[in-house]
Amino acid sequence: QLQASGGGLVQHGGSLRLSCAASGFTLDYYAIGWFRQAPGKSREGVSVISSSGATTYYADSVKGRFSISRDNAKNTVYLQMSSLKPEDTAIYYCAAGPFEGWDSPYDYWGQGTQVTVSS
Repeated sequence: QLQASGGGLVQHGGSLRLSCAASGFTLDYYAIGWFRQAPGKSREGVSVISSSGATTYYADSVKGRFSISRDNAKNTVYLQMSSLKPEDTAIYYCAAGPFEGWDSPYDYWGQGTQVTVSS
């Protein structure tokens, strides 16, 4: 299973680092995506990293502010979020799948972690 953590309440302009840890399987061969869902809105892709870590993707809304990375030795993927805005408020989910991409099938999903950015 996947465990997302690191969410919380932060002020506009602040930073948070989300973690996505796997248990029961290794993340080495999986692309990892971070997605978010705000109240009343559809889920959207935030960032994706390939299994090797060589390729990353970001939604236009977070480019230059968020950074995805992975530490396969720790079986964990991170999402460093900086310059946070109130519109970043959402539940953030991580997911693992065999292919990188926003619409690729993801086999495992974490339970989500709440990020709230106050204005």
